[in-house]
Amino acid sequence: MRIISLNAWGGKLHAALMPYLRKADPDVICLQEVTRSASVSSDWLEYRDGSHVLPQRANLFDEIRAVLPAHDAFFAPMARGKLFAGDTEVWSEFGLATFVRRTLPVIGHAMDFVHGGFSADGYGPHPRARNAQCIRLFDYAAGRPVTVAQLHGLRDLAGKGDTPARHAQAAALVALIERVWYEGEQLVVCGDFNVLPGSITFEALDELGLTDLVVSRGHTDTRTSHYAKEGRFADYMLVTSNVEVTAFDVVAQPEVSDHRALLLEIA
Repeated sequence: MRIISLNAWGGKLHAALMPYLRKADPDVICLQEVTRSASVSSDWLEYRDGSHVLPQRANLFDEIRAVLPAHDAFFAPMARGKLFAGDTEVWSEFGLATFVRRTLPVIGHAMDFVHGGFSADGYGPHPRARNAQCIRLFDYAAGRPVTVAQLHGLRDLAGKGDTPARHAQAAALVALIERVWYEGEQLVVCGDFNVLPGSITFEALDELGLTDLVVSRGHTDTRTSHYAKEGRFADYMLVTSNVEVTAFDVVAQPEVSDHRALLLEIA
C-alpha cells in the first residue's frame, strides 16, 4: 500500500502537482490546504491577507478527483472565506482532502475540529480553526484493516513552539483517532503539523504507540526551495510498530508545493 501526505499549497504549483499525483497513483493520499469554490468557474483565484498574496486554484479538490478516478474522495472544509477573481470577491472553502482507492473500502470515517470550529463567513484571525480527518479502510490483499489519519496543525504567528492551544490540539487529535482506530490494528498518522520535533504533539501520539519516520530516519528538511524561512520541519508521518515499512521518502523532486511530499509504502 502506498500512502502520500502533502500540503498542496492551494495548488499554486498546479502544473507540477497534477502530473505528479497522476504518476504516483497512491492508494491513499492525504492533502492539506485544498480549495473548493462550488459557484466559481475561474481556474485561478487569489488569496489576500495584508501583504501576503497567493494564487490559488479555484477547485483543486475537483481537479484532483478528476486525475484520480479510481479513488473515493472525502473533503473536510475548515472554513469558507473570500478569495479574489480580479476585483471580485468570491466564496471559497479551504480544508483537508483524503482520497482512497476504491479497492480499499472505507469501513470507518471521522472528521472533526481539533482547534476552533467551522467559520462560514471568513477565515478569521490567526490562529485559525483546524480540523483532522481519520479513515479506517480494509486491505483485502493483506486481510486486515488499516487506519490513516491526517492533521493540518494550527498556525501561530509567534512560531511553531508549544502553546496551550497546541496542547489541546494534540489531545483532540488523539481523541478523534480513538473514535475510529481499533487498538492493535495498524495506524498511520500524517500531515503538516506546524510544530517542531520534540513538540508535545509527539508525546501525545506516542501514547498510541506511534513513531515518527521523518526525524527517526534522519530527515532534516520537509520544505522545498519555494519556502525561504528558517525552520525546515513541518510535515510528519508516524506509524505503529506493527506497520511493516518497505519504503519511506521525503520527496525532494519534483517540487509540487512549498512542502515536500511524504511517501510511505507498507507491506
